[in-house]
Amino acid sequence: MHFDLADLRLFVHVAEAPSLTQAARHACLSPAAASTRIKALEGQLGCRLLYRDSRGVELTPAGQRLLHQARLVLRQVDHLKSEFAAQGAANAGHIRIFANTTAVTEFMPEVLARFLAQRPEVTVDLKERLTHDIVRGVLDGSTDLGIVAGPVNTPGLKARHFSTDRLVLVTAPRHELARRRHIVFEDLLSFPHIGLHEGSTLLAFLRERFAAYGIKLTLRIQVSSFESVCRMAEANVGIGVIPESAARRHQRTMRLRIVEIDEPWAIRERQLLVRDQNALPGCAQALIDELLAYHTQRQAPRLLPA
Repeated sequence: MHFDLADLRLFVHVAEAPSLTQAARHACLSPAAASTRIKALEGQLGCRLLYRDSRGVELTPAGQRLLHQARLVLRQVDHLKSEFAAQGAANAGHIRIFANTTAVTEFMPEVLARFLAQRPEVTVDLKERLTHDIVRGVLDGSTDLGIVAGPVNTPGLKARHFSTDRLVLVTAPRHELARRRHIVFEDLLSFPHIGLHEGSTLLAFLRERFAAYGIKLTLRIQVSSFESVCRMAEANVGIGVIPESAARRHQRTMRLRIVEIDEPWAIRERQLLVRDQNALPGCAQALIDELLAYHTQRQAPRLLPA
């Protein structure tokens, strides 16, 4: 059985696009030519890969299996190209990363700025995803690296701890909780919260914690960054739960109180997820080394009275 890499790439485009027409355009083919090639691929495999209707296409169970394998094959081909790039394995190539909110907004920009400044031939695609989407992305090959926080079930993946942070409460100096040095989760239940945008891993996590108590998380306002959470907390709009590293940074320029949350889940162990580090291109392995070195050089902030 012979597989054409162009056909596999076309199939991945079809699976990721809302329509065959858009996938064909992405592959620089006419819709008719793309349809013919997909049908030929179905004939070669002896099974149906797509359900077609007026709304677009949907993968069959066989199509889902092929998508998983096709992504792995194509990523290995891309890795092979990267390994033999003219600038060297660690200095050229493309890296895809799925990460949680804290990684995307707090430390990856600094890590990537230094890393990419030294490697002009490397490109990076960094996307914020929920934890289960990060795990699934690493498993199915749609991303090279995953960055998560907290306990995660990762069968089939290699998880490497690289740093520790904690969740804390930020409030205005005049808020009634600001006088406390420690609080437990029940202390937060009756206050309106300042939340991050929909799709953020921290918002999803807090909703799960509230749901465990049979209570819906009450959001007075949703914002797009930890800085905005702190701005709203400073104005006494509500209370916010964010990583201590972010709280300490913004406390330097804002009038904030930081209160420790005395719960086991407040300690957030950050992990780097890969499927097989040895199979990654040299540039991705170099980025892993950069990330580990960055956090080794930085000491976790100490919780002090605000």
